[in-house]
Amino acid sequence: MSLPPNFIDELRQRLSLADVVGKKVMWDNRKSNQAKGDWWAPCPFHQEKTASFHVDDQKGYYYCFGCHQKGDAITFVRETENLSFIEAVRLLAEEAGMPVPEADPKAQEKADRRTQLTEVMEQAVKYYRLQLQTAPAADARAYLEQRGLDRLALERFELGFAPVGWQNLWDHLRGKGVAEDLILAAGLARPSTRGDKPYDTFRNRILFPIRDARGRAIAFGGRALDPDDGAKYLNSPETELFDKGRSLFNLGPARKAAGQGHPLIVAEGYMDVIALARAGFEAAVAPLGTAITEHQLALLWRIGSEPVLALDGDRAGLSAAMRAIDIALPMLAPGKSLRFALLPEGQDPDDLIRAQGPEAMRRLIDGAEPLVRLLWRRETEGKVFDSPERKAALDHALRQAIAKIVDPGVRQHYGQEIKDLRWAFFRGGQKSGGFGKMRLRQTGHAQATPQTRATDLVVGNAETGDRLREAVVLATLIVHPALVDTFADQLESGAIRDPDHQRISDWIVRIGPAEDLRACIETEIGAAALEKLLSPGHVQLSPGIRKPDDVEAARMCVAEELAKLQAHRGAEQEIADALQDIAAVENEGVTWRLRQATDAVQRAQRDLTEDKTEYEVAPNGARVRRDEKDAFASLLSQISQDGPKRAHD
Repeated sequence: MSLPPNFIDELRQRLSLADVVGKKVMWDNRKSNQAKGDWWAPCPFHQEKTASFHVDDQKGYYYCFGCHQKGDAITFVRETENLSFIEAVRLLAEEAGMPVPEADPKAQEKADRRTQLTEVMEQAVKYYRLQLQTAPAADARAYLEQRGLDRLALERFELGFAPVGWQNLWDHLRGKGVAEDLILAAGLARPSTRGDKPYDTFRNRILFPIRDARGRAIAFGGRALDPDDGAKYLNSPETELFDKGRSLFNLGPARKAAGQGHPLIVAEGYMDVIALARAGFEAAVAPLGTAITEHQLALLWRIGSEPVLALDGDRAGLSAAMRAIDIALPMLAPGKSLRFALLPEGQDPDDLIRAQGPEAMRRLIDGAEPLVRLLWRRETEGKVFDSPERKAALDHALRQAIAKIVDPGVRQHYGQEIKDLRWAFFRGGQKSGGFGKMRLRQTGHAQATPQTRATDLVVGNAETGDRLREAVVLATLIVHPALVDTFADQLESGAIRDPDHQRISDWIVRIGPAEDLRACIETEIGAAALEKLLSPGHVQLSPGIRKPDDVEAARMCVAEELAKLQAHRGAEQEIADALQDIAAVENEGVTWRLRQATDAVQRAQRDLTEDKTEYEVAPNGARVRRDEKDAFASLLSQISQDGPKRAHD
């Protein structure tokens, strides 16, 4: 059976030789360099203890320095599985998700036609390069000189010029005896709709030859010189040679440079790639005028494990980065990810290098953000999360994004990284939404005056009771980690105030609803500190601890304890506000009444669970006894009326 050569080429490009060989060998991790696609192992073809079998994943070839076996992925499968060529191809095509073409008796004829088309393309490259040296190309040469391209750069990238006129290339190729159908099939000319002879695809444009991984010319990209031209950049149409979504500009040289250790950089355009390569960033490529595709990503990962997308610092560049995130997420795998280097606004790589030199670009590449950070930035930047609903919307968007990741290991690590970013974001105070200020208001204690500093309002039983309730909340969440997300917002917004408890609370929120939450907490704070939290009698007797299998009882326990904390602290704040209003009043009667208010608050806290029929829900969600609430409100009202009067008397 004969297969189309382009099918075999694409199969080799899609496969990772290291993945294929890795099923048969144990890699020597000390000798291997995964980032460079450089792998070593004991040879599977002969008995040895040392790692003399070398796989170059960038080039797709292996070689044993002991027995001298060599080949590509197809050869390896043939030799190790004892298969024929077509059987090995079928096996590898199935792994790569590529259907094997049916037997085609005209396959050789198609291969010959492809060879003819590439020869026509090479003739066009030569023609356009010669045209760049002619008088009509003066403006093109001036533009390239203004962009900093010297003669060596023009030769290296084979830049050319398509002169003004409708049939310049057509007439040239026909004069060389090239068949009309080959010129049209190569995308170099288009048929006329008026019955005239075909006209050239490119006119009055600077041309950039596009070559495949094997260095064969397959298409052109053209930049218009006329500012009124409808398309600033124009690519060849898709042909038997050229598939825009599966091709990259400068692919062959970049693959070689990446194999030598250069960082793989994805820029937006031809001029960016040329500027990067001339500045020493040899492994630079560009998609061809569109957002990066799945096929291009797979091609990039065959070259390097973590390409850096260097995108222009404008709205279009940011949009391209965000689209790349959604395309990449389902394809992420161990050793296959993306990083993003977003340039200063209004600059592309060429601008940055010319203005600040290659070192500025190197710093940007070295500091490129991983994909997960840009995902977080996309969902949070410029947004305010000052309500539970907005936070829930953020969590929902992030969960949806992470759910796209197919690989379970990568998906798990993304979930943990997002939890860490969320913890730092809300714990540190969201700058854009004033979240930090809100939290300070919730957790800040009112300043007591000298006359009241020794009362039970500030120290004593009330504070001890709060600490006990905090312990019950934290212990219950550690025993029932599935409840962490339910109460995370309250923990983050200051419900836990004791310094020792706050440290534990921070770790609970940061780790999240992990099944091994207790073990993780113990690792972070130590067994003694965890035992101190869990061992007291009031903690052991709480429903969430006594009934470890009753999640609903645990949830109600945590909710009730947090409500009590909120109710007490709300009342405490009201009293503190009243104290500030009458702080100047020196009167024993007022002090006595304040003490009566204190006693009323403490009774309300002790009796909060005695008779549920006597409770009502306060505006803050807490439950308060009606009789205590009414008495306390009346007392405060009388204090506010009597205080100034007594001071006057």
